[in-house]
Amino acid sequence: MEKINDCSSCINFRKAAVIGCGFVGSASAFSLMQSGMFTEMVLIDANKERAEGEALDISHGIPFARPMKIYAGDYDDAADAGIIIITAGANQQPGETRLDLVKKNIKIFESIIPEISKRNFKGIMLIVANPVDILTHVAIKLSGLPENRVIGSGTVLDTARLKCEIGEHLNVDSRSVHAFIIGEHGDSEIAAWSCANVSGIPLNDFCEMRGHFDHKKATEKIASDVKNSAYEIISRKKATNYGIAMSVKRICEAIVRDEKSILPVSAMMHGEYGIKDIVLSMPSIVGKNGFETHVPIALNKEEIENLQKSAAILKGILKENNLL
Repeated sequence: MEKINDCSSCINFRKAAVIGCGFVGSASAFSLMQSGMFTEMVLIDANKERAEGEALDISHGIPFARPMKIYAGDYDDAADAGIIIITAGANQQPGETRLDLVKKNIKIFESIIPEISKRNFKGIMLIVANPVDILTHVAIKLSGLPENRVIGSGTVLDTARLKCEIGEHLNVDSRSVHAFIIGEHGDSEIAAWSCANVSGIPLNDFCEMRGHFDHKKATEKIASDVKNSAYEIISRKKATNYGIAMSVKRICEAIVRDEKSILPVSAMMHGEYGIKDIVLSMPSIVGKNGFETHVPIALNKEEIENLQKSAAILKGILKENNLL
């Protein structure tokens, strides 16, 4: 008979669980081990030997990091985790869009999420598998958890890519760049140029300080490079894993340390910018309770229209799969 833990009174924010030990899951687990945030981490995969191998390999780095228990386990072992990170899903193939993965990964989630729910999980569920906005929506519906406790990695990585591209264009530290990619984590994503700045200086003004004056050409190229970067990486090495692993670490930091950081995670929209009942990646305050609230960044009319189009695309996919 299957053992199911009743975890109604237990939650351990020093413990993480990673479900899915492929490229993204294993890289995320490695990044989290190095961070020192957790003292315990359980790896779960349909291929138990893969999870055991990854746990053993990562654990050999502990003498160079901080004490931590890393092991392969099952859903019972994840019941009291403060954060469950779900990376399980089919890999995006060369020439395949994130939205092409929908049917395959929805089916996988239909086997994973109920297993977590019936163990009375009280922590935060972080969805990383693609298409992340769609799958975050699916996880909210399947889990029955409060919306704030189910978030997706969203456009955190896309935003990092945008900052990198702007930093290189202007030859400044990318950490001084403040800009967001919003909407779908995918082909309909939007670079929110209206509110982009470098240390408080409007982006166009800073560009001119650095000798760049053709703003339209530059922003179009940067946005295109960011949107296509995953395809470029996949065409060369078959998968993206390191950038997203660092994004997972950053989101976990905001949760574990209750930072109230502003990150463009996937969360349910309730009327913001005229969009509701759909999960989108938007700047949000993230802390120990997961999602707190969206941050109303300034967008121009075109950006709002494109955001609404992005939402419509995702709604269409959900309707096609009888999820709305």
